[in-house]
Amino acid sequence: MASSQANLDKMQLRQSYRNLWHSDLTSTIQADFPYCCLALWCGPCVSYMLRKRALYNDMSRYVCCAGYMPCSGKCGESRCPEFCLATEVFLCFGNSVASTRFLLQDEFNIQTTKCDNCIIGFMFCLQQIACIFSIVAAIVGSEELSEASQILSCLSDMVYCSVCACMQTQHKIEMDKRDGKFGPQPMAVPPMQQMSRIDQPIPPPVGYTPQQPAYGQPYGGYPPAPPAQGYPPAAYPPAGYPQGGAYPPPGSYPPPGSYPPQGSYPPPHGYYGK
Repeated sequence: MASSQANLDKMQLRQSYRNLWHSDLTSTIQADFPYCCLALWCGPCVSYMLRKRALYNDMSRYVCCAGYMPCSGKCGESRCPEFCLATEVFLCFGNSVASTRFLLQDEFNIQTTKCDNCIIGFMFCLQQIACIFSIVAAIVGSEELSEASQILSCLSDMVYCSVCACMQTQHKIEMDKRDGKFGPQPMAVPPMQQMSRIDQPIPPPVGYTPQQPAYGQPYGGYPPAPPAQGYPPAAYPPAGYPQGGAYPPPGSYPPPGSYPPQGSYPPPHGYYGK
């Protein structure tokens, strides 16, 4: 009674989980088609491998149906866990898949989406309807009803096998994510940048390495102020230029008293010899 109440508490707690499966049931075929085919044609073997992997390959932690069924812990799992797991996946295949699912959900706080719940619920309802039709056909003895029940049973089996294959592929993808088999993580979104203001001539280094200075800028922030100097500077004029009061400079052109030069223009007798 206590174990049943504990399982109910776990089911209620599972409804408050906030994480999601890496791939939902409708996307598992596209996400890993070869593994989905393997899970379809060899479901018990895949269920065995997934349960062992979910336990981190530590079979000392194995409990029948992951502790979610009344038979859990009462099947001699501690003495021969590999044999017990093989028996579980072949005789209770549906429970083995569901138990691995619950084990992963409780470990990573994963909720089941509404779409996945609808698919799983449709599978269960179709199985129940097929079972009811088979019972009614056996009681009534109608050949038409018996053929309809067989068609419905075949359809429910197809849905059951395909949904279990998708579920196992979903578990495998989630454990690939857990074990870091997806390669490097995608590039993170860069942090928000900050616009420079009028009173801030150099933009703030938000999102950049603080030790890296701006191009052409020394470490420590703003460039140093230029050295104070008057006008004209102290080294002006350069050597070789005349100093104040010495203009025109000595040896300038023309020399003093030599202007106008001999034979200057106009001639002393006027124009044209007049």
